[in-house]
Amino acid sequence: MSLRESLSSYWEKFQGELFPFLEETVGFLTESHKTLVTVLDMARLEAFVPHWHGLPGRPLAERSALARAFVAKAVLNLPTTRMLIERVEADKTLRRLCGWSRPAEVPSESTFSRAFAEFAESELPSRVHEALIKQTHADRLVGHIARDSTAIEGHEKPGRADGPKATAPKPAPRKRGRPRKDEEPVAKPKTRLERQADMTLSQMLADLPRPCDVGGKRNAKGHQETWIGYKLHVDTADGDIPVSCVLTSASVHDSQVAIPLATMTAGRVVNLYDLMDSAYDATEIKAHSRKLGHVPIIDVNPRRDAALKEELALEEKRLKLVGHRMAEDIRYNERSSAERVNANLKENHGGRTVHVRGPAKVMCHLMFGVLVIAATQIIRLVT
Repeated sequence: MSLRESLSSYWEKFQGELFPFLEETVGFLTESHKTLVTVLDMARLEAFVPHWHGLPGRPLAERSALARAFVAKAVLNLPTTRMLIERVEADKTLRRLCGWSRPAEVPSESTFSRAFAEFAESELPSRVHEALIKQTHADRLVGHIARDSTAIEGHEKPGRADGPKATAPKPAPRKRGRPRKDEEPVAKPKTRLERQADMTLSQMLADLPRPCDVGGKRNAKGHQETWIGYKLHVDTADGDIPVSCVLTSASVHDSQVAIPLATMTAGRVVNLYDLMDSAYDATEIKAHSRKLGHVPIIDVNPRRDAALKEELALEEKRLKLVGHRMAEDIRYNERSSAERVNANLKENHGGRTVHVRGPAKVMCHLMFGVLVIAATQIIRLVT
């Protein structure tokens, strides 16, 4: 059974059986409630949340209910946990969907905070998202993967990026001036892209800086922008479905994450084309894409080559004059799906309201939103 056929029957089950049953049980369902039910039923959070029933001592608050509540926070785009608790206490239907019958059963804000720290340490939303993508894309051939990053503003002071940056070998000190004829030239240290060719995925991810720092980029209007926080790198499949995400420091260049992100995506889906903007124009990235059996379509970055920049402008005028469009240019337009996912995450699912600190908690907060986007977009493919 194809993905469309299986999801069509899945959605018919929602509309014909599950939604009417829930309305009789918990009350009237709004569109937000139905979205939450859809995400929870597809994600199956309970299979990833540990249980401690039967152990001595005071029992912990039900982690499955707390995980469902954090998914509801991403669905409703609530800025803070306090607002989530107030909403759950006031909304009877939402409270029962999360797993609490009475307002007095809703845990305190400190309990929510402790549970969130556990989810961040265990990478719960990332693992659930990975399982969802593998399950729904097992028999699907993805045409295009659009790779891009987005700025994530943090609510913490920028720190020194220690750890991964210290792994880069430092060049040995040498005398100034030209080397003597009998001296061996000092070998230049390998760049991160060159080192990644001999690394595993876990080593590549560990080599990327993650602490909060200052990042900068040039916006669409040509103005330089800076922010304090992080950068989320996302691979988006056809249909605006995010399939892989990596969080780094804000100062990390997009090209440094392309190879580990492509390796991560290749383990989850099968795709044909890799679409990237000019920030990813590097020989190592193109070679790795071809090694995976993909066709890289990357916008050319002339950098400081004035002759190449002029030639690209003249070629664009020639194509426009004769009214011809290259096949690569038509496929490259599909890269806009990455921008739509980034905008959707920021505007509708908590990407602009990051109030936690530390890369693990920030990634956990963002991945709850990414999980909601992936589940809703997969269902939207067939509806």
